Amino acid sequence: AGPGRAGAERACLCRRERVRAMFYHAYEHYLESAFPYDELRPLTCDGQDTWGSFSLTLIDALDTLLILGNVSEFQRVVNVLQEGVDFDIDVNASVFETNIRVVGGLLSAHLLSRKAGVEVEAGWPCSGPLLRMAEEAARKLLPAFQTPTGMPYGTVNLLHGVNPGETPVTCTAGIGTFIVEFATLSHLTGDPVFEDVARKALKALWKNRSDIGLVGNHIDVITAKWVAQDAGIGAGVDSYFEYLVKGAILLQDKELMSMFLEYNKAIKNYTKFDDWYLWVQMYKGTVSMPVFQSLEAYWPGLQSLIGDVDNAMRTFLNYYTVWKQFGGLPEFYNIPQGYTVDKREGYPLRPELIESAMYLYRATRDPTLLELGRDAVESIEKISKVDCGFATIKDLRDHRLDNRMESFFLAETIKYLYLLFDPDNFIHNDGSDFDVVVTAYGECVLSAGGYVFNTEAHPIDPAALHCCRKRREEQWEVEDLMREFYSQKKTKRFTLKRAPDHGEREDAKDPADASSEKAGEKRNSKKSSHSLLSCPSQSFNSKLAVLGQVFLDNT
Repeated sequence: AGPGRAGAERACLCRRERVRAMFYHAYEHYLESAFPYDELRPLTCDGQDTWGSFSLTLIDALDTLLILGNVSEFQRVVNVLQEGVDFDIDVNASVFETNIRVVGGLLSAHLLSRKAGVEVEAGWPCSGPLLRMAEEAARKLLPAFQTPTGMPYGTVNLLHGVNPGETPVTCTAGIGTFIVEFATLSHLTGDPVFEDVARKALKALWKNRSDIGLVGNHIDVITAKWVAQDAGIGAGVDSYFEYLVKGAILLQDKELMSMFLEYNKAIKNYTKFDDWYLWVQMYKGTVSMPVFQSLEAYWPGLQSLIGDVDNAMRTFLNYYTVWKQFGGLPEFYNIPQGYTVDKREGYPLRPELIESAMYLYRATRDPTLLELGRDAVESIEKISKVDCGFATIKDLRDHRLDNRMESFFLAETIKYLYLLFDPDNFIHNDGSDFDVVVTAYGECVLSAGGYVFNTEAHPIDPAALHCCRKRREEQWEVEDLMREFYSQKKTKRFTLKRAPDHGEREDAKDPADASSEKAGEKRNSKKSSHSLLSCPSQSFNSKLAVLGQVFLDNT
C-alpha cells in the first residue's frame, strides 16, 4: 500500500497545483479586463454587471484566495472592497443572489480575516469592517421580507426597497436560503432581526407544504398560493433543503433537522426512482418531468452530511455517468432517453457534482471521487479555457462557448476542486488545532474546523456564533459591572485604553475539548473557573474589559 499511496498523493498534489493555476488564469484576467464590473466576459476580454454592481467576482473569490494560501492578495482585496463597494445604489438586486454571494462572501472573509493576517479590531469577531459591510448589504434586503406571509419578494431595489408592481412570485429556494447567513449576522452583531426573518420564511414554507409532504417550485408570497407545483430537489427548490440541514448543524437546531428529515421521507417516497430523482406534482405525487438537472448534483453531498453515505454514493455514480457522457453536466438531462433536453444543453461550469465529490471523499476516501475531480479539471481546461479566462459552455454536444464567466466558478467550482485534492487544508481541520480569542464576553475557540459552507461555498466557522452571544446572565453581569464602574468613577480617576489585540492564552483550552461545532459552547461548563468578564492576567478590581474597551485603575 505504501508506494501506491505515495503515488496517489503525488497525483493529488499535481492536480491541486493545476487547479491553483486555473484559479489564477481566471482571477488575473478578471482583475485585468473586468474589474470593477461584477463578472468577466472571457471571449471579449471585458466586464459586465450582472447581479448588482458590487465587483461581485472579487467578493466571491476572496475566501478562495485564503484557501489557496494567498494572504497578501486577500489583505489587498479587503482594502479594495472597503474603499470601493457601495450598497447605496439605485439597482434592482436579487435578494437570494445578494445574500449568498455578497453577504455570505463578506461574512466568511470577516471570520477568516485574522487567519489571513489582517489586523483585526479590538472587538473582533463581533465587529469589523467586513462585518459592517455584510450587515449593511443584509439590511438592504430586509424590506423584501415585509409581506403578510413573511416570505420575501425575489427582487429589491437597494435604494428604494421593493418596487411598486414587483411580482409577488418567488421560488422556494429564494425564500428558504437565508438562515446560514442571517443567523450568523444576528449572532455576531447581537441584532435578532436577521435570524427572525429567515426563520419566519422557513416556517412559512413548512406550513404550506402539501398533504403528501412536498413543496412546489414557486409560490405567491402575498397569498401563499403555489404558482408552480412541480416538486423535486433541483432548481428553484435545492438550497431550501440544503439550508435546513446546514442551519441545523450551524445552530444545533433539532427543529430544522426534523423538518428536513420529514421532507426527505416524502422525497424518497414520491420522487426517487432507481437512485435518480424525478420531478412530480406536489399534491398528487405523479411524475411531471423525468429529468435530471445539473443543480441537483448537490444532493449526494447533502446526504453525506446526514450520514446517508451509501445512498449518496449510488446517486453520485448515476450523475457521474452523465458527466462522462458529455464532459460536463448539461443543465437538463432526460433520464429515460439518456440525452440532453432541447435548449438546456449548456454547462456554465457549475460546482455541484464536484461539491458532492468533495464531501463524499471526506466521508469514504473512495478513489472514484478523485477520478471525477481529474475528469473535471481535464474537461474544463480542454473545452472552456480561453485566452482571457474560462467561458460558460453553451452546448456540451459541440462545445460552443458563451461570453460569460460566472462568479461561482471562482467561489465554488475551483474551491471544491482544490479542497478535493488538498486533504491537509485548514478547512478540513478535525478540531485538533484551534485559536482562543478573548472577547468582552469571555474566551471563545475559533478555527477548530467543522466549517459550514453556504450555498455559494463560503465557509462559516460555527464556533464564531458563540463568541458574541450575550446570554441573559452575562448581560446582567455586564450591567452590574458597568454600574459598579460608574459608581466608582465619582471618586477615582480612570483612563480609557484600547484593548490589546486579543492575546491567546496557551493554557486556555485542552485540545481534546476542541470539537468543531461545539467548540464555542465548551466555555460554559468551565464558567465557574473564572468570571466570564475577568481578564486572565490581572485580578478584576484593577482591570476590566467591556465590549473591547479596557478600563485601567490609575490610583
